[in-house]
Amino acid sequence: MSLPAPRPGLVISYAYLWLREHRRGTEEGAKDRPCAIVAARQIIAGRDVVTVVPVTHSPPPDAADAIEIPAALKAHLGLDDQPSWIVITETNDFLWPGPDLRPVPGRRPPRYAYGMLPPRFFAHLRDRILQAHQRRQLDRITRSE
Repeated sequence: MSLPAPRPGLVISYAYLWLREHRRGTEEGAKDRPCAIVAARQIIAGRDVVTVVPVTHSPPPDAADAIEIPAALKAHLGLDDQPSWIVITETNDFLWPGPDLRPVPGRRPPRYAYGMLPPRFFAHLRDRILQAHQRRQLDRITRSE
């Protein structure tokens, strides 16, 4: 299975660790889920640190904490037809590729990525994450290998 380059806007399958799980002392994500890469920067001898935000079916308690994914975009990525949101108030950072990268379920041939977010949608997502950061409402979890 080939490994994609970690590009901002790429939606991958990843065992995301929620902030609430991290605060309880959990070190592993309980569920593999789609996550959007929002940043990738090379820092260690050819290794990239990647920042991802999670996709969830759970509506956010506060609408300002997430962006609903349009049905057409979900279909483009091969996601299910249930409503989903991208949470913009927490991230996971990890060294690429890392042990929590997972194959996309049900894809043949196997692969790690669902696809790319369209540039306009990604720009909107990035801007909302930056706004959350400026309001000090962005929590980052650094994952270990």
